[in-house]
Formats: sequence, C-alpha cells, structure tokens
Amino acid sequence: MKEAKNIGLVLSGGGFKGVAHIGVIQALEELGISTAYISGSSAGALVGALYAAGHEPQTILNFFKKTSLFNFNRFTRKKAGFLDSEKFYSDLLTFFPDNSFESLQKKMFVTTTNLIEGKTEVFSTGQLIKPLLASAAFPGVFSPVTIQNELYADGGILDNFPVGPLQKKCDFIIGVDVSPIKKPKISDFKHSYNVMQRAYYLRAMPNAEAMFTLCDIVIQPKKLVNHGIFSTSGLDKVFNLGYEEAIAQLEPLLKNN
Repeated sequence: MKEAKNIGLVLSGGGFKGVAHIGVIQALEELGISTAYISGSSAGALVGALYAAGHEPQTILNFFKKTSLFNFNRFTRKKAGFLDSEKFYSDLLTFFPDNSFESLQKKMFVTTTNLIEGKTEVFSTGQLIKPLLASAAFPGVFSPVTIQNELYADGGILDNFPVGPLQKKCDFIIGVDVSPIKKPKISDFKHSYNVMQRAYYLRAMPNAEAMFTLCDIVIQPKKLVNHGIFSTSGLDKVFNLGYEEAIAQLEPLLKNN
C-alpha cells in the first residue's frame, strides 16, 4: 500500500452508522494514508464529500451531531416522503459554498438511483449538493430529488457499496462497510422503521458483499449490528468503532509493507 500512488476509498450507505466512516478517516489521517479518489453511497457519499472538501474528521462528526432531522420545518407537505430532502440544502451549502465537484480537493463519485429509469447513476462533475441529497434520500423517509427533470433517490437501493467507479483508477482500494447484519427476532419489529431497516439490509447486503472482493482491504466494524440506521444516539461510540477497526486492520498492513 505504501507504494500505491492512487488509493481509493469506498464508503457504503448505512444511515447514522455512516458516522463510523468518519472514524475510519480519522485513522487514515493518523496513519498518514492519503486517498486520491472517493466513491460513496448515501451516508457514505455525505461523509466522503465532506472529507474531499477538506473538512477535518471532528468537523464532519459535529455536522452529523448538530444537523437536526426531525425539525418541523423539514417535514414534507406534497412530496413523497416524511422529510423534505431539499430543506437540507442550506445545511450543506455551509460546507460546500462553491457547490461543485470541481471545487473538491479529492476526486469524488456520488452514487444515486434514478427512480424513473430504474438504474444506478453516478455523479462526479457539476453541481454537488443535489446529488448528495439524492444519494441520501432513503425511500419513504426522505423525498426524492429532481435533477435535470429526472427523479433520484438513495444510491444504496441498487448499489450500497459503489466500488465500480474506482476499479480502473486506483492502485489500492480500501472499502468501508458500515452495514453488517444479524438475524433479528420477531420482537425487534416494533415500528415501521424497523421493517424498513430490515428491508434495506436484505436488499443491499448481498450486492455489497459481492463487491468486497474488488477491494484490497475491507473494513467492516461488526459491532455496528447493535446500532440502528435511524438512531442518532451513541454517535461517538459509532465513530470509535470505525476508528478502532481501521487501526486494527491498517496498522499491521503498513508494518508488513
């Protein structure tokens, strides 16, 4: 890995478990591992873009802690979702004032799902914020986002581990998956979001795991199974799980190279 000129970073979707990505980035910074390319889906796209813009891990963590989802002003009225994705636009504009992929310090690929065409679309040029909002628009919770007369939603619907954009560009690829799954009990299904979360895992994980072999190393903090994708509690712990797993896997790799 030390000799790799172009290191790529793949960041999966996973809701608030995506905070573990920030812990991984903290580990990369401390170990002196510099990434040139980032590909992300959903929460991974948000974290990746904030990192690609030059924001420090602690700043990114604070963004996830302080951005209120269930504010009355964010509810939808006549859109297909509980929360209006575009009402988070101003929150992101603070971190991306130029609102363009070209303004980022690292090459970024954002995966979305085109709902009309029923296919994955990757954004890497032009306006940045709307593709980010679209990539994180979890169906039924966040409203889809319109971009150039097309309707887009969560990138994790069809590709929750978007390694594809990096395959021909990178000498070494680090994958980070924050959606490990465990077999639930019937008593776990108390709310509609529990069902939505399970459906998300069942759809996303088989496709994601098939892509793991395309990475040189995959960091997957197993203890994240105890955290929900919609849970905003324990974010410091989620961060630490990502950090600790990254250190545990990357330090030996650096010593052996």
